[in-house]
Amino acid sequence: MSFKIQRVHVYHAEIEDKPGGVGAKLKALAAAGAHLEYIYSQRSATKPGMGDLFVAPLRSAAELKAAKDSGMTEATEPIVMRLEGDDKAGLSGKLTQAWEMAGINLHGLVMSVLAGKFVGYATFDTAEDGNRAATILAELGTSPAHA
Repeated sequence: MSFKIQRVHVYHAEIEDKPGGVGAKLKALAAAGAHLEYIYSQRSATKPGMGDLFVAPLRSAAELKAAKDSGMTEATEPIVMRLEGDDKAGLSGKLTQAWEMAGINLHGLVMSVLAGKFVGYATFDTAEDGNRAATILAELGTSPAHA
């Protein structure tokens, strides 16, 4: 099996929890030419009427300017890692169990499969945990026991 994991620099903004709250930010990024691969939003647990929006990647100067102009800043936490590779039944269980055995506290995980390939985003509390998780994923991909 072949796996790839890389750090994703995610941008964040608070949004109003109402119709169009997410759309307004995404419209500004689209106008700047952003081709987003990661969009995550949720209501705020601590601020009624507000929510959080996270997006990635932003690459060009125009995209970064549009993000800044719409109140987005680079998020320093949680650490987001993009996972991708060949799919196999039970892979997510093996991977999360390996992370657990290494003492890595998984902050969050979203994975999807299409046409025999998986892509996912894992979030970690620290860069150190993200780096250790990447090493474990690489080992899992090259280990004959998991192939």
